[in-house]
Amino acid sequence: MQDFQLSLDTIFRRAEQYYSDKTVYTGGPAPTLTTYGEWAERTRRLGGVLDTLGVSSDGRVGTFAWNSGRHLELYFAAPCTGRVLHTLNIRLFPDQVVYIANHAEDEVVFVDRSLLGLFLPLLDRLPLVRYVVVMDDLPAGAPGVEIPVDDRFHDYEELLAAASPVEFHVQDENQAAAMCYTSGTTGNPKGVVYSHRSTWLHSIGVLTNAAIGLAETDTVMPVVPMFHANAWGLAHAAPMAGASLVFPGPDMSPKGILKLLQEREVTLTAGVPTIWQGLLPLLDGVDLPKLRRIPCGGSAVPKALSEAFRAKLGIPILQAWGMTETSPVATASHVPARYADIPEDEQADLRARQGLPLPGVEVRIVEPGSITPLPWNDEATGELQVRGPWIAAEYYRPDDGAELNTEDGWMKTGDVAAIDQFGSVRLVDRTKDLVKSGGEWISSVELENLLMGHPAIKEAAVIGVPHPKWDERPLACVVLEEGSTVTGEEILAYLEPLVAKWWLPDAVEFIEEVPKTSVGKFSKKDLRTRFADYHLG
Repeated sequence: MQDFQLSLDTIFRRAEQYYSDKTVYTGGPAPTLTTYGEWAERTRRLGGVLDTLGVSSDGRVGTFAWNSGRHLELYFAAPCTGRVLHTLNIRLFPDQVVYIANHAEDEVVFVDRSLLGLFLPLLDRLPLVRYVVVMDDLPAGAPGVEIPVDDRFHDYEELLAAASPVEFHVQDENQAAAMCYTSGTTGNPKGVVYSHRSTWLHSIGVLTNAAIGLAETDTVMPVVPMFHANAWGLAHAAPMAGASLVFPGPDMSPKGILKLLQEREVTLTAGVPTIWQGLLPLLDGVDLPKLRRIPCGGSAVPKALSEAFRAKLGIPILQAWGMTETSPVATASHVPARYADIPEDEQADLRARQGLPLPGVEVRIVEPGSITPLPWNDEATGELQVRGPWIAAEYYRPDDGAELNTEDGWMKTGDVAAIDQFGSVRLVDRTKDLVKSGGEWISSVELENLLMGHPAIKEAAVIGVPHPKWDERPLACVVLEEGSTVTGEEILAYLEPLVAKWWLPDAVEFIEEVPKTSVGKFSKKDLRTRFADYHLG
C-alpha cells in the first residue's frame, strides 16, 4: 500500500477540483454567495497572507468570528500551510478568552467587524498577538466599531487582494491542524489539539450512515458555532463530500435560521437543543420539504423535543453524542433494522438514546476510579470511557496536571451511562450533575427529559440541593411556555407515575430562563450557585 498522508490539503483539493460549482452562502446583514472554486482561490491567497504577515511555520492562527465563508477559508488556509487554527469562543468571559489566546500563543487573530467591540478591550492583555485582521461582515456604510489606525490592524479583503495564491502540501498527517478549548466549567479551559489525521478520519466518520450520513446532494447548514469543536466536523465533512454550505453569519435568531432553512432549501442542519427549542414555536404550518436530517448534540435531546419536530416536520431530531475531546462526534442514534417493526413510541425511546459508536470508536463503562468494565445489560451504570483514532490522548499543556486517559488508554468522559446488549449508549448524567440521595443516585437528565414532556414546560433543569437527612434531594427548576399556568403540585403529580417515588423532586422552582453556557448547554453550575442556600426538609 502507498504511504498516503491523511491531511486536510487533500480534502481541500478534492473540493477545489471536483466540486468547484458547489456553493458557500453566508447569511446576515451582508450576505455573500460564492462557489467552491472561488472559495478555493481565496483560501490559497489567504495562505499567502499568512506568509506575508510572518506567521511562524507552525504558529497559532486565532479566529474570533461567526459561522461564515471567510471563517471556512481560515479553516483550511491555516492548517494547509502548516499552521494551527485556533477558534476562540466569542461567548466566553473576557478573562477566559485572554487565558486561552495566551495559553495557545496565538500570533494573529482574525476578527469579524461585528465582534470588534468585544475583542478590542482584550487586546492589551494579549502580548503575543502581533496582528489583528478584521473581516468586515457589515453592509457598506453600516454603523460599527471603526478599525483602529494602527500598524497591527489590517483589512481582510485588502490583504487578500494583494496576496498571491500558494500551494498547499502537508508532509506529516500527525502534525497539529487545529485546536479548541473546553468551556471551562471547572477551572481554566483546557486545550485539545486535533491532528490532520484525526480530523480527516473524523470527517470520514461523519459522512457514514452510522453517523450523520452527509452526501454530495446535501445543502448543509451548521448552526453549531465554528468555534465549538470544529462545528462538529461539518466544515470539513461538507467539502469532503462536495455538499453545498450555508452559514448563518451573525444572525442566530430563530427567525433568521428558519428563513435560511426555507430560502436556501437546506437538507441537513445541526445545533444544540436550545437552538431547536427556540425554533419549535415557529414551525406551525411551515413546510420544509427538502430538510431530511437534524443532528443535535451538546447535551441530551429531550424526547419530547425530538417528537415535536417529527410531528411538525415529519422528521425527528437525530441524537448524537461527543465532546471537544472526541473531535467531537463519537456516537449517533438510529433505529436499528431489528426494531423497524416496533411501535412508533418505542422507536422514539430508541432515538432518545445516544446510540452506537461510530466506526472506529469503541466504548465501555466502568466503576468510577476503576478500569474494570461493567456489563452491557442497560441496567448497570458507570463512567463512560471511549477510545479511537479521533479521541484525544491528553490536554495541551494542562496547568492543573489533569490526566485525560486511563492507564490502559481509554479516555475518561465524566459522563455516566448504561450500554445495552447491542452496544447502544444511554447517558444517565454527567458525574457532577447526579443527585445523590440517601446513598442512591438520581439522574437529573432523565427527570429533565420527563419534565420537558409536559405541555406547559418550555425548559427544565434539575439540580441537587442539600437535605438534612438524605444528603441531597432533587430540585426542579422550570421555565413555563408563554401563557401557560401550572402549579408545582401539578407538575409533581404529572411525574409521579413516571418515576420511582424517591426520584420525585422535593420542590419545583419557577424561573425566567435556564442559564446557558457559552455553547448553549444548560449551566447547572449557575443554578447550583443561585440555589446554594435552598433549604429542604
